[in-house]
Amino acid sequence: MTLKLGQLAPDFEQDSTQGPIRFHAWLGRSWGVLFSHARDFSPVCTTELGEVARLHDEWARRDVRVIALSVDPVEAHLKWEADIQSTQGERPRFPILSDSNRCVALLYGMIHERATSPATARCVFVIDPAKKVRLIQIYPASTGRSFAELLRAIDSLQLADAQRIVTPADWRPGQHVLISPRLSDEEAARVFPQGFEARSRYLRLVDLDKAAS
Repeated sequence: MTLKLGQLAPDFEQDSTQGPIRFHAWLGRSWGVLFSHARDFSPVCTTELGEVARLHDEWARRDVRVIALSVDPVEAHLKWEADIQSTQGERPRFPILSDSNRCVALLYGMIHERATSPATARCVFVIDPAKKVRLIQIYPASTGRSFAELLRAIDSLQLADAQRIVTPADWRPGQHVLISPRLSDEEAARVFPQGFEARSRYLRLVDLDKAAS
C-alpha cells in the first residue's frame, strides 16, 4: 500500500511499550507523528529516539503525539529504552510499537510485501487531527533525521490551517509568510488589513505579527 498526502491514515491496533494501542483513539484530536526504525539497538536510530525524547516539550507545545515503530518485540524495545537513556541522557516517554507481524509497516507502505528482510524503512508520517496524512518523509539508513526540520514543517502546516497563507522556502516562525494564491487581492486586503507587499501578481508577502500588534 502506498499512502498519499491527504489520505486517511490507516487505523490499527498493536502492542507497544505502553500497552496495546488503537491508533486513531490514541491520537484523539491531536496531531501525530508516526516514525519507523529498521531495528532496535542501531546507532543512528538510538540518537534519533534520544532527540525525540529531548524535544518532549516542543511536541507538547504543538499538541503533537509521537509514536515510534520497529519490527522488534516489546521486550527488546524496553531494553533499548534503557540503552537510549544511558547513551543519550533521555528515556523515551512516547510509546514504541512492536510490529513483528509487519501489520503497520504494510499498511503504511514502510516495507515491500515481498521483501526478504522484515526491517522497515526509516519513514515519518505527520497526521492531522482529522486523521489525514499531511507529510511523508523517507530517509536512507545512513542519514539521521532532522527533527528540527520536522518541527518547522509542522509549524507551517498548523499555521496554514489557521490562516489563509503558505510559507516560503526556509521559513521560520515569526518571519513573513505568503498569501494563499487562492485569495484575490480584494480578498487578501480584507483578510490581512495590516497590508501586504506584492512582489508579483502571485507572490504577496504579509507580516502576521504586525496584525497581532
